[in-house]
Amino acid sequence: MIKHDFIVIGSGPSGRRAAIQAAKLGRSVLVIEKGRRVGGVSVHTGTIPSKTLRETVLNLSGWRERGFYGRAYRVKKDIHASDLMARLHMTLDHEVDVLEHQFARNGVHTMLGHGRFVDAHHVEVTLDNGDKRIVAGEKFLIAVGTRPYRPADVPFNGTNILDSDEIVEIPHLPRSITVVGGGVIGIEYATIFSALDVNVALVESRPHLLEFIDHELMEDFTHQLRDRGMAIRLGSKVDRIEIENDWPVTILENGRRVRSEMLLYAAGRVGATDALNLDSCGLVTDDRGRLKVDPHTFQTTVPHIYAAGDAIGFPSLASTSMEQGRIAACHAFNIPMPPAPEFFPYGIYAVPEISTVGMSEEEVRRRGIPYECGIARFRETSRGHIMGLNSGLMKLIFSLKTRRLLGAHIVGEGATELIHIGQAVLNLKGTLDYFIENTFNYPTLAEAYKIAALDAWNRMMQA
Repeated sequence: MIKHDFIVIGSGPSGRRAAIQAAKLGRSVLVIEKGRRVGGVSVHTGTIPSKTLRETVLNLSGWRERGFYGRAYRVKKDIHASDLMARLHMTLDHEVDVLEHQFARNGVHTMLGHGRFVDAHHVEVTLDNGDKRIVAGEKFLIAVGTRPYRPADVPFNGTNILDSDEIVEIPHLPRSITVVGGGVIGIEYATIFSALDVNVALVESRPHLLEFIDHELMEDFTHQLRDRGMAIRLGSKVDRIEIENDWPVTILENGRRVRSEMLLYAAGRVGATDALNLDSCGLVTDDRGRLKVDPHTFQTTVPHIYAAGDAIGFPSLASTSMEQGRIAACHAFNIPMPPAPEFFPYGIYAVPEISTVGMSEEEVRRRGIPYECGIARFRETSRGHIMGLNSGLMKLIFSLKTRRLLGAHIVGEGATELIHIGQAVLNLKGTLDYFIENTFNYPTLAEAYKIAALDAWNRMMQA
């Protein structure tokens, strides 16, 4: 029997970061991965594939140049699924190679196979050839991630009714697609297909898209989607999905029918924990297969077993999952950790991008904090004009009492990069004066921070 100090089940962002951290602490580490290659959902069907497809689509379609050359402009006239897959596979191969090198350099052992607990200190691993091995561990991290939620009444067929894992290996580009689910994944793919000039219908049962994002930002975002022809059906649940003449038809509870050549069902994900035999070590999950943990240490109710990443739920970001894994590994081996920063950025890689950090205007109101907002539009910056940007919005929220930045919210080109300036100022308790008094490179989109701060300052002076 092989014994390790730390056994990590899953090699996604939280698993790999935890494994490498534990190895750097001099511990013997084993990573168990059920896939054919390491990387987990993030590398093979989630974060990296969806962002690679997005970038490929924007490049081949000429999306970024249409502000100058018109909506008919194309870099490549006919774009096929094979064009997207070629770049995707090159990117994934590189990601796996880098990860394997990191594991090798740090002495992390890997085992490809399905792991399940035998008891609280032993895991049985079923290898691809059917052989089974028992491994023992002192400490464990469950980092198995999630899989798409697949209701039994949705007729998935792998060809034109797909889930969000299957869509990354799309067999062909459709002329029309219905996306069921207006969460982060659904919105990202809906806007990627829209950028390819595919007719897109987005169906969401809730009355608003991404309700946790500042509402003014989402109004601007939704307007952009409708302006380019996307049909957005809000506030109606799906009654059933049928196939008529080989095409999927989504029938809503209000009787509306949405017919398209392809359908992506992206209404949630569930923790991939059901095959771990958690009963044997005294763990239980919620109805979505997620584990409850201490939010500061990521310990489960069994002290030597930790869990991190999407398997524990919100915020389900690759960035936060990595940090959760690192914190869990440090805590497992008694390495003191400073408290995590209060604010972290949220990035949504739609077309256009959305990124946000800190409090939304709705949250500031709920807390009863006197505040003022400043707005900047990317077209107001010289860099935005040079780039041909007709859209893009930055919103900053400041406290009237302390002048401190309370929240930064961006929709538009480069939002997920630009947000880090706001994140730094927020976590360092900076004020409106930082943006007004400091010099930004010119011309840049980052100038929008100064424009938005000056807009807020003007409003404050008028109050």
